[in-house]
Amino acid sequence: MQNAAFDPGLTNQVAGALSRAINRDGSFNIRRRGVSWRDFHPYMQLINMSWPAFIAVAVGAYLAINTLFAGLYWIVGPEQLSGADGATPGHRFMNVFFFSAQTLTTVGYGGIAPKGLAANIVAAIEAMFGVFGFALGTGLLFGRFSKPSARIAFSEKALITPYQGGQSLQFRVVNRRSNLLIEVEARVMLMTVNRVDGVLKRNFAVLKLERPSIFFFPLTWTVVHPIGPDSPLSGKTAEDLERQQAELMILVKGYDDTFSQTVHARYSYRFDEIEFGRFTPAFEIDPAGGIDVYVDRISDYAPS
Repeated sequence: MQNAAFDPGLTNQVAGALSRAINRDGSFNIRRRGVSWRDFHPYMQLINMSWPAFIAVAVGAYLAINTLFAGLYWIVGPEQLSGADGATPGHRFMNVFFFSAQTLTTVGYGGIAPKGLAANIVAAIEAMFGVFGFALGTGLLFGRFSKPSARIAFSEKALITPYQGGQSLQFRVVNRRSNLLIEVEARVMLMTVNRVDGVLKRNFAVLKLERPSIFFFPLTWTVVHPIGPDSPLSGKTAEDLERQQAELMILVKGYDDTFSQTVHARYSYRFDEIEFGRFTPAFEIDPAGGIDVYVDRISDYAPS
């Protein structure tokens, strides 16, 4: 067991009941306070946000910029745009809005054109915004598509399973994508909260694995920690783990042959996500001798 002073970066100091340290999506359950606008990095946020959020931001920005320039064209006067006449003010505003969209995207159908100095100045500025904006958008799209990411699925439960005359802690992982991961490694750490001299402190112990790495990862991988006499789980009951707010924190990394880069995945199991049982097979051999991997069976197990 690691020394009580060992800290992997999550601090030994704690007060009161804790939620999980690593969320189910792999993010850390930590919120930063006291940051300023200088700490905000737009590119990093746009690269890392989810696809629905990114699309919403892109569409919102596109509509906002066109509305802004449509307002500028309206201020300088729709009469400075030939072909922008309309029966009602709303119709005229929609005309200048769509002219803004054509100018921003450099489409330029020719149905509406600036004919005054002020309108030409606004159109020139908008065209510059369009060139820079779409260049930035293209770079963001390329960055998001080319960013390597792991889609490693973890079993919903970690299991206490009979193992070589004793017991072991096991969980199962699988690559959800068809890309090839090689030289895959797993590290598992047990975090517990104990009272020392009247003060609550976190303790961290790196668990020894039966097989900490594999060369290839085309199938499922059951990661096994034998619970021997030197294991920090030795002699622990479910009540002990709950009292100590135990959490298993997992880091899996491997080399992505598609992107030629190392990818990572994080996960954790709380004390109430550890069950007694044995995993059932998640792959089968077909009549032709090939192997079918059933990703949706990664969490299937038989209770014991």
